Amino acid sequence: MEAKAVARTIRIAPRKVRLVLDLIRGKEVAEAIAILKLTNKATSPVVEKLLMSALANAEHNYDLNPDTLVVREAYANEGPTLKRFRPRAQGRASAINKRTSHITIVVGEKEVKEAKEVKEA
Repeated sequence: MEAKAVARTIRIAPRKVRLVLDLIRGKEVAEAIAILKLTNKATSPVVEKLLMSALANAEHNYDLNPDTLVVREAYANEGPTLKRFRPRAQGRASAINKRTSHITIVVGEKEVKEAKEVKEA
């Protein structure tokens, strides 16, 4: 069973968000929260809040044990871009793109690998 949380139109470029998401992908939830608290990036509090939301969704909606959860998927897609212009020399203008992100985090239970016993007759 998996639970997910999505944050849309966050005013941070997806390229910057992906740097932080790469740190927590595949980790246990408690370890991921610890990593986010100690990561010195502007994206960390946003991703931590989203991870806590995914954790709450797993507990409340699916009755999953938070101690057995792992970050299955974590990705950031590009949201709408705000286009602004800055005045430049000789009456020109240059474009500034203020990028936004759609961030998704999926948490699920750990996969238990079962050893198959080979029975010989």
